Amino acid sequence: MEKLLIAGGKPLSGTVTISGAKNSAVALIPAAILAESTVILDNLPDLSDVAIYTELLEELNATVERKDDQMIIDPSALRSVHMPNGNVKKLRASYYLMGALLGRFGEAVIGLPGGCNFEPRPIDQHIKGFEALGARVSNEAGAIHIRATELRGAKIYLDVVSVGATINIMLAASRAKGVTIIENAAKEPEIIDVATLLNSMGAKIIGVGTETIRIEGVNEMHGCRHSIIPDRIQAGTYMIAAAATRGDVLVDNVIPKHLEAISAKLLEMGVHIEEQDEAIRVIGRPEYEPVDVRALVYPGFATDIQSPMCSLLTQSRGTSILTDYVYSSRFKYVPELTRMGANIKLEGRSAIVEGGPLYAADVRATDLRAGAALVVAALTVTSGGITEISGVEYIDRGYDRLVENLSRMGAEIWRK
Repeated sequence: MEKLLIAGGKPLSGTVTISGAKNSAVALIPAAILAESTVILDNLPDLSDVAIYTELLEELNATVERKDDQMIIDPSALRSVHMPNGNVKKLRASYYLMGALLGRFGEAVIGLPGGCNFEPRPIDQHIKGFEALGARVSNEAGAIHIRATELRGAKIYLDVVSVGATINIMLAASRAKGVTIIENAAKEPEIIDVATLLNSMGAKIIGVGTETIRIEGVNEMHGCRHSIIPDRIQAGTYMIAAAATRGDVLVDNVIPKHLEAISAKLLEMGVHIEEQDEAIRVIGRPEYEPVDVRALVYPGFATDIQSPMCSLLTQSRGTSILTDYVYSSRFKYVPELTRMGANIKLEGRSAIVEGGPLYAADVRATDLRAGAALVVAALTVTSGGITEISGVEYIDRGYDRLVENLSRMGAEIWRK
């Protein structure tokens, strides 16, 4: 298995261009199969999750072509294929095939998804939505069987705010008869991105970005061309890395509004932030103030960024508290940071972080964002030595050209 090796202590400097959003891409790709002609996705990130989804679509008899940051999907010959095993178990976001196939064919058989192993994330709200639309759902031998003679619009209240459930219900409802209303819907930018694609394909969706989404089902959907929004989590990680290394980095090709929660916390710590139309400049400082961070649903501080933020908090000159109200078990990376000398105490949903220097060590990424936390931590080490990070396969799921980007900004980082 590959490892990342990092010799820290080098302030990052220069420009990093952010690629398309991973969390959008893994929903947009299955959304494309609701169309009956070619869909072109631009600004596609080069990630292992995208590669797995390419294989999944080909299993469904779609024609998929990749050209640099573009994916061309022709779903005209698509067929309903049962997928109880195989690639679906490698990818958490494979569950979007449930809504897409249900909308297109009235049935889906999908194995329980895999992905990062930091906390079980139930799909009960997805199932609740499918059943409200008229589908019958059963769990047979570890695969979810979803069948509907006819999908009909319904009023659906989500018991918890869920990005995955909001998108999955939206996919199926786009091809249902009548009107579907999703209440207590998630508001993340990636959901807006998916709705924009669906509307371009002929869907009728309004209210996205609010708590109430209204979907008027249509009989047919057609191809289109769509550009994926920039990855706010990737952007936030580079902003944090720039601050942690006391660097000076222009994070380019971003939507600053999507990063307001991160920018606000960095400013509170004492980081200098310059916001431009489509870029944010981050200038580090010698010392940082401790802060309290609460990971919440959007527009709050993103849970996907709390892991690398924890690494930055070790660079403050006092005690910070990091609380995750979205995924309480997302602190599996903390023992790895303690191997590097971090002073972190876990109490329920919170990590109490005492500022202090970190040291080179051999550590392992336990999930995608944990890997980002370890990379940021390794970049801060000024006492010499090389940090070896295993579990690189997790990092490759969400960070496009990480080694290349960091190397270009002056980091000593390589694979072996």
